[in-house]
Amino acid sequence: MLSTIADYTRLTKDMGKSLTQVAKQPDVSRETDYFLANIGKVKTIDDFLKDYRLYSYAMKAYGLSDMTYAKAFMRKVLTEGIATKDTFANKLTDTRYREFAAAFNFAALGSNATQTAQATTGTATQYVTQTMEQNAGDQNEGLRLALYFTRKASTITNAYQILADKALTQVVQTALGLSSTVSSADIDAQATMLNKMLKLTDFQDPTKVTKFVQRFAAMWDATQASSDNSTNPALVLIGGASTMASMDTDILSKLQSIRFGK
Repeated sequence: MLSTIADYTRLTKDMGKSLTQVAKQPDVSRETDYFLANIGKVKTIDDFLKDYRLYSYAMKAYGLSDMTYAKAFMRKVLTEGIATKDTFANKLTDTRYREFAAAFNFAALGSNATQTAQATTGTATQYVTQTMEQNAGDQNEGLRLALYFTRKASTITNAYQILADKALTQVVQTALGLSSTVSSADIDAQATMLNKMLKLTDFQDPTKVTKFVQRFAAMWDATQASSDNSTNPALVLIGGASTMASMDTDILSKLQSIRFGK
C-alpha cells in the first residue's frame, strides 16, 4: 500500500497531538525526565561531554547522533560558539552544528549556558521531534524524509545547505525526478542546477513547502511501487519520456495534481 502522503497528512494535521503521543512513550519520557532534571547542573563543556546520557540526548535532539563519538570535534564547536562568522560552527555548511552551539552557548554564557529555554525545554522538544521522525522511518523511510524536510525547509537559504545534508538532497532529487547519480557531479554545478530548478524563497512559505513535500511523497511512493527502474513511471511522467509504463491511476492522479514551480 502506498501511504506516504496519507501518513504524512495524518501526522502533520495535528502535530501537537502527534508529538505528545511520542513524548509519552516510556523510553522517551524516561530520558527526557533525566535530561531536564540534570542538564541545569552542567556548568562547563567538560561536564557536558563527560555525562554521556545528557550529551547523547542533546546530540540526538539536534540530529547529530552519528557524531556523538566525535567529542573533540564537538568540543571545538562548543568552545568557539557562534558569535562571529569565523567560528568553527559558522564555517561549517551543515547548520545543525550552529544550532547545537546556539542551544548550548557556553562560549557566550559560560556556566549559565544550560539554564536557557533553548538548552532545556527547547532541546527536549527537538528530541521528541527527532524520535517521531525516527519512528516514522522505521515504518516508511519516505515519511521520515518528508517530516524532516518540512521541519528544515524554512532554514534553507542556499543550494549548498541542501547538498550538505543527505536527507534534504534525497528529498529534493526525488521531488524533481533527478537521479541520485547527479551527486557525483561537481558541487558548484549541482548548486547551479538546483538554483535553476527551485525558487528557494518558496521554502519560507508553509503552503508551498507542503505542496513540495506532497510532490516528493507521490514520487517516492511511485518509485517504491515500480519494480523496473529502467521504466520508472514517476520519472517517465516527470521527464516526458516517450515510453510510458503502466501505472496505478491513483498514483498518476496524485502526480498530476501536485505541481511545484516558481
